[in-house]
Amino acid sequence: MSKTVARTEAQPAGESLLTHRQILTILSGLLLGMFLAALDQTIVSSAMKTIADELQGQTLQAWATTAYLITATITTPLYGKLSDIYGRKPMYLAAIGLFLAGSLLSGIATSMYELAAFRAVQGLGAGGLMSLGMAILADITSPRERSKYSAYFMAVFGVSSVAGPVVGGLFAGMDSFAGIAGWRWVFLVNVPIALIALVVVAKVLNVPHKRVDHRVDYWGAALLTVGLVPLLIVAEQGREWGWGSAASLAMYAVGVLGLIGFVFNEKRMGDEALLPLRLFRKATFSLGNTINFMMGIGMFGGMISLPLYLQIVKGESARDAGLMLLPLTFGIMSAAGISGQVTAKTGRYKIFPIAGFALMAAALFAFSTIGTDTPTAFTLTVMFFMGAGLGLCMQTLLLAIQNDAEPRDMGVATSSATFFRQIGGTVGTAVFLSILFSSVGDKIGNALTSAFGNPDFQAALAKPENAQFAEGLKGGGGSGVDLNNTEFLKTLDPVLARPFLDGFSGAIDTVFLVGGVVVLIGFVLVWFLKEVPLSMRSGLERMNDENAAKEAAAPPLPIH
Repeated sequence: MSKTVARTEAQPAGESLLTHRQILTILSGLLLGMFLAALDQTIVSSAMKTIADELQGQTLQAWATTAYLITATITTPLYGKLSDIYGRKPMYLAAIGLFLAGSLLSGIATSMYELAAFRAVQGLGAGGLMSLGMAILADITSPRERSKYSAYFMAVFGVSSVAGPVVGGLFAGMDSFAGIAGWRWVFLVNVPIALIALVVVAKVLNVPHKRVDHRVDYWGAALLTVGLVPLLIVAEQGREWGWGSAASLAMYAVGVLGLIGFVFNEKRMGDEALLPLRLFRKATFSLGNTINFMMGIGMFGGMISLPLYLQIVKGESARDAGLMLLPLTFGIMSAAGISGQVTAKTGRYKIFPIAGFALMAAALFAFSTIGTDTPTAFTLTVMFFMGAGLGLCMQTLLLAIQNDAEPRDMGVATSSATFFRQIGGTVGTAVFLSILFSSVGDKIGNALTSAFGNPDFQAALAKPENAQFAEGLKGGGGSGVDLNNTEFLKTLDPVLARPFLDGFSGAIDTVFLVGGVVVLIGFVLVWFLKEVPLSMRSGLERMNDENAAKEAAAPPLPIH
C-alpha cells in the first residue's frame, strides 16, 4: 500500500490530504496526458493539407477530423462515469494507452480511410485525457486551492496551441525524418510522450478510490452516439452536401430521435445514468454548462479564423502564424495564473468569468474591424486580451461546477464541463466555417467589381504574365478561380491579389462579428451564475467526511 493511501485511512478533519509536493508529483503525470490531447488538436490541423495530399484524399480529409471528434466527444461522459465506478487511475492509463495505439496506427496509415479509422481510436483515448485530468485534480485539491493548480493546465493548453502549428508545419515540410516520411511524425511524436506518461502516471498516481457501485449505462452511451454522430457528421459535411439536402435532413432526423431516446433512457436509469438528469436540476450545473457551451462556440469557432487571417490575408506560413499566436497563449497563462492566486486567497471567483466574457466579446468585436492593411501589432495586442478572457473563464467555470457537485458525482460533473464545451466548439467551428465560405465568394466578387474600375488593376490584367489569371476571371466575380487552394495568392501580382485579400478579410470579419454576438450572450448569462462559497475540502476529503458521518449515524451493533 502506498504512503498516500495509508495516510487517508486516518485522515483528521481539517488536515490537508496531500502535501504541495505530492500534488505537484501527481500533477506531472496529469500534465503529460493533457499535453498529448491538447497538442494533437493543433499539430494535425496545420499538417492536414500535406497529409491529405500524400494519401491522395484531399476531398476526404474532413472524415479524419470528424472521426476523432466523434469518439472523443462521445467517450468524455463515459470516462467520467467509469472513473467514478472503477477509479481514476485505471481509466486514465486506459485513455493514454488508447491514444498511444491510435497515434502509432495513424503514423502507419496508407489511405485516408485508414487514417480516419485510426484517428477514431485516438479519439477514444483523447476523450478521457482532459476530463479525467481535471477530475483527478478535483479529488486531491479543494476548490479554494484548485484554481492555482489549474493554471498549470492552462499553461499546457497555451503552449500546445502555439507549439502544435509550428511542429506540425515543420514535420509536414520535411521529406523524411529518421528514415520515415515527415508527415507521419505528426502522429508518431505522440508515441514517446505517451510512453513516458504511462510510466509516470503508473508510478505517481496513487490516489485512493472508494468504489461507487453503479451499473454502466451502455444504452445511454449508445443512444448518445446515435444522437450526436449524425449531427457532428452534418456539421462537418453540411456545407458540401447542402444544409437542406436529403442527406442533411436524414442526419437531423436521426440525431434528434437519438437525443430524445437518450433523454428518456437517462430518466429511466436515474442515478445509474451516463449524465444523471438530477444534476441538471442544480442551477450551477445546468447554467454553468450552458455558459460552457457558449464559450466553446466563441472559443473554437472564433479562434479558427485567426490562423486563416494570418496565413491567407497576411501571407504568413503555418509555422510563423503559430508563433504569432504567442500573445494569445501569454494572455491565457497570465490571466489563469493571476485569477487562480486571487481565488485561492479570497475564495471569490464570479468576477473572473464576467470579466473574461467581457474581454472575449470586446476582442472579437475588435477582430471584426481588421482588414488587409491592419497593422500586425494591433492584431497581436487584441490576441492577448482574447487569451486573457479565455484564461479567466475556462478554469473558473469548471471550478464552479465541481464545487457544487457531490463527491460521488465528481467524475461526471467534470467530464460534463469538457463535453459541453467541446460540443459548443464543434457547433461553432461548423457554423463559422459555413459563414466564412458561404460569404467569401460574394465578398471577393464585390471587391473585384470595384477593382475593375481601377486603372492599375486593368494595367496589371493586361500584362502577359497575368494572361492566364485574366482568362480565369472572364466568368465574372472570380468564378474561374479555385478558392479551395489559396496558394496562388502568394505568387499573384499584388495588385490583382488585393481584391481576394479584401474579400477573405471581409468574410473573416463577419465570422468574428457573429462570434462576438455569441460571446456577448454568454456574458449576459454568466451574471445569473450563483457564486457558491468554495469548499476548503478536496474531493477525497469530502468523501471521507461523508463516510465518517454515515458510520457515526449507523446504529451500534448488538452485543451478544
